[in-house]
Amino acid sequence: MSTTSNSPTQHGARIGVLGIGSYLPSQVITNDMLADRAGVTDEWIVRKTGIVTRRAVAPDEATSDLALHAARAALEDAGISPAQLSLVIVGTATPDMAGPSVASLTALALQCPTTTGTFDIQAACAGFLTAVDMASTYLSVRGGYALVIGADTYSRFRNYEDRRTTALWGDGAGAVVLGPADGDTGLLATRITSFPVDSEVGGIPAGGSRLPASHETVDAGLHYVRMNGRRIMEIFQEHIPQMSKDFLHDAGQELEDIDHIVPHQGNQRMVESLPELLGFTRPRLHASARDVGNTGSASIPVTLDRAVRQGAITSGESVLMVSIGAGMTFGFALLRWK
Repeated sequence: MSTTSNSPTQHGARIGVLGIGSYLPSQVITNDMLADRAGVTDEWIVRKTGIVTRRAVAPDEATSDLALHAARAALEDAGISPAQLSLVIVGTATPDMAGPSVASLTALALQCPTTTGTFDIQAACAGFLTAVDMASTYLSVRGGYALVIGADTYSRFRNYEDRRTTALWGDGAGAVVLGPADGDTGLLATRITSFPVDSEVGGIPAGGSRLPASHETVDAGLHYVRMNGRRIMEIFQEHIPQMSKDFLHDAGQELEDIDHIVPHQGNQRMVESLPELLGFTRPRLHASARDVGNTGSASIPVTLDRAVRQGAITSGESVLMVSIGAGMTFGFALLRWK
């Protein structure tokens, strides 16, 4: 399958980000709290991943709780009420349960009307941008407002004895409200695509219909996240540069036209490798993995919200968002900030 098979979605009615919000649970997990069980040191974790701290949910919190906090912040920022929402979409690989969806639970807590459509998207760490693509395409045809959330609680799937993965994961949620854009702001293009690979590259083997939960799957540790980090980095380095350039070219843009890049925060080292991979010098790179780890589908909206709150991204500036998830799944979005 071609990794640049589908052209960017050019929206008939320009859709933009009207509001943004994020939420991180209060519990901070340091490297020292993970190192001994994994048989490593704080120095080893920092050298390999660049991550220093990450967040973890409280015992009574789940993905929908994080999503709800981020959703309320985004709605308040947009000045939009839940009653106005046509859609609630959540990108997540760690839902509260097999069903109902996190989107449905969030809509219930927000008291959205029965006319609001709700569903989750499972595209691993590319879930948020996949949801943005789906929602913006829908709104450009039907109008209205959509709440798009990326939320994950990977701490519940952390194998504390696996040094390859234990330090990577953090919990969090980020959300945006999408609706009619003002002037020349908004989403200029979106794209989702894939490079299918074996599930051994990354994922959670058990808990689905192929390997339902059992004493055997629990004893074998098959409900923890597994990842071939070296293979994922190879795919990232091999495909992201050309896919990003093709996406921008098809959208009528070049890297030198871009003001900011907000990539998926797989780890700090991965993010910091982007400038050399893409060959850019002008755009400002935004990273949050050092402080919050890999928050899965939440990593791009959490990082974007942080940059906006700090005043690093201002009105009229362009933002390229790039994500990669297990599968492998890819998402791209080009945004001119409101």
